[in-house]
Amino acid sequence: MNFKQLSKQVSTLCLLSATLICTLTSPAYAATPLHGISMHGDLKYPSGFEHFDYVNPQAPKGGTVTQAAIGTFDSFNPFIIKGAAADGIGLIYDSLLTRAQDEAFSLYGLLAESLEVAEDRSWIIFNLNPKARFSDGQPVTAEDVAYSFKLLREQGSPFYQAYYREIEKIEALSSTQVKFSFSSTENRELALIVGEVSILPKHYWEKHDFTKPGLEVPIGSGPYLIDSFDAGRTISYRRNPDYWGAELAVSKGRYNFNSISYDYYKDGTVALEAFKGGEYDFREENSSKRWATGYTGAVFDEGKIITQNLAHENPTGMQAFILNTRKPYFSDSRVRAALAYAFDFEWTNKNIFFDAYTRTHSFFSNSEMAATALPSEAELSILEPVKDQVPSEVFTQVYRAPTTNGDGKTRSQLRTALRLLKSAGWELKNGLLLNKDGQQMVFEILLVSPAFERVVAPFSRNLERMGIKPSMRVIDASQYINRIRSFDFDIIVSGFGQSSSPGNEQREYWHSSTADQPGSRNTIGIKNPAIDYLIDQIIQAPDREQLVLRTRALDRVLQWNHYVIPQFHTSSYRVAYWNKLDFPAIRPTHSLGFDTWWVKPEQPGQ
Repeated sequence: MNFKQLSKQVSTLCLLSATLICTLTSPAYAATPLHGISMHGDLKYPSGFEHFDYVNPQAPKGGTVTQAAIGTFDSFNPFIIKGAAADGIGLIYDSLLTRAQDEAFSLYGLLAESLEVAEDRSWIIFNLNPKARFSDGQPVTAEDVAYSFKLLREQGSPFYQAYYREIEKIEALSSTQVKFSFSSTENRELALIVGEVSILPKHYWEKHDFTKPGLEVPIGSGPYLIDSFDAGRTISYRRNPDYWGAELAVSKGRYNFNSISYDYYKDGTVALEAFKGGEYDFREENSSKRWATGYTGAVFDEGKIITQNLAHENPTGMQAFILNTRKPYFSDSRVRAALAYAFDFEWTNKNIFFDAYTRTHSFFSNSEMAATALPSEAELSILEPVKDQVPSEVFTQVYRAPTTNGDGKTRSQLRTALRLLKSAGWELKNGLLLNKDGQQMVFEILLVSPAFERVVAPFSRNLERMGIKPSMRVIDASQYINRIRSFDFDIIVSGFGQSSSPGNEQREYWHSSTADQPGSRNTIGIKNPAIDYLIDQIIQAPDREQLVLRTRALDRVLQWNHYVIPQFHTSSYRVAYWNKLDFPAIRPTHSLGFDTWWVKPEQPGQ
């Protein structure tokens, strides 16, 4: 072998060695950059799309809009369980991705101009937009992203720790590239939901105490800035003229108001009168009585205020009387089932709500995920592993909340309730419902809205006819928040909102791991291994069909455990607004889309 041949062989070996070393040491996560990501199925909007269909890209910019808020605020930190955060505070923050509100669950680039994701979704890389800036001009970096998740999971609300617990590692690969690695390849939603978190500036929060609520104005990267505020009374945001993302496709036609304000009121009745007096511009009504009787007068007759019912396709979830199962009375499902017979929805809807509502029977009402028929063979196979841990009715009956004919006569319903209570060890003696120790059933129904007293009053009267001694207490918003966070209540009126693509949030609602976490949304206090199993099945659903089937299975088990007394829902937004406002002809199917509205330009002579 001559020197030339030897040199060539050595060179070849070196090249092979270098290639091998490169292969072994290079990250094994090369993937095609994508402009968006969908939970199941294809994206509606292609790469390079100009704007969402439900916006008006030529919407005029300018003007001010004022809305009402109820209660008070003492904090600009919505990420912790302490304090009452100001309404609208999310306007100052951006996330890596943003939702399309006309798709079930699809996200498109915001702070991240593109993403790369493993086929099995075991990791995702976000490539930050080099133009992304915080409101103080500092660039948004991969280090800010990693810091945000560390801060939220270690010092934020317990929600973040539970929701993102399967994030195994976060790496800043460069100043504009960050990688999330996950401990499970079965949680397909996780790659999406990490993209929805507000990204916080490290250079600001490392100098401040994140755990304390306060009114020092924070730094964000969103389309608005805090302009002014009067603690607990009003807050105003102004559109950031230097907002880095104003020209992005996902921003076109949105954030049209120059100024957005929230004025605080003690209750909805006072707020409505202020609205009719021109004190603010837009109102979404949640009281059927006010909607039926309160929106009258010259300002409506003359068209100065417009009222509309705007239909939506959102799951309406479950609004209900929430029973705290941590309390001895409500740990027995027979007691919980019995109390439901005291709520006469049909009479209430006719006499109080002007027939404005539909009775809720499902935790996923107004969606294909609601269990409204007997389980199919496919559902039965999902339920089989927990067959011995769930009520038998799950397999043999379709759950329907107790109903009446609406005439106010509930004798037969209350007799059924008393039979259930007797089986649970309670006896009606001399007009009192007593346990084996001779103690009467006594509990408190805690409210934050005086308007709901009229709903609770007839419910309480029926409870009293059963020998129970209920009390009703209305407290202010701050007290209410603190008591809910510490699970210091017997019964409350609350709800569990649902999206079109249920996933990790189900852990926060019903999983055993969140039952004892102060501030968690497992207000019921559920600790049920069968439910834990079904939540995992939902999170691991490989496709839309399985997601629907597994969610129906969970719905059945929640229904037949009688954790709540279902109330009612409506599938439209009831909105009223002064005629200076307008909105696009095409509306998003999965949100009100108020961020696409605008103030009409003044016409000559106005």
